[in-house]
Amino acid sequence: MPGFIIGVVSGAIQFQMLSRFTCAISLGDINTKIVLIAVAQFLLPPVVLICCTLLLPQGLLWAGIGMAATLIICAVTRVVLTIRNGKK
Repeated sequence: MPGFIIGVVSGAIQFQMLSRFTCAISLGDINTKIVLIAVAQFLLPPVVLICCTLLLPQGLLWAGIGMAATLIICAVTRVVLTIRNGKK
């Protein structure tokens, strides 16, 4: 269960970073901070999974499931809320 919680937290953090990056790219607001967010967003999953492998090997599968599920749920929720509010 700790692996799943780690996965959910890291998936939520990754979703927030990905959202900030895509919004900035859509608006054309590219700066050093946005580039660092993009790099961190791509490095977060491997770092979390490697740490989980070293510290909590039995929770590795659940960490991956938690990350993937959180990213999917957050994305679907954002789309539904955006459609419901009438925004494009």
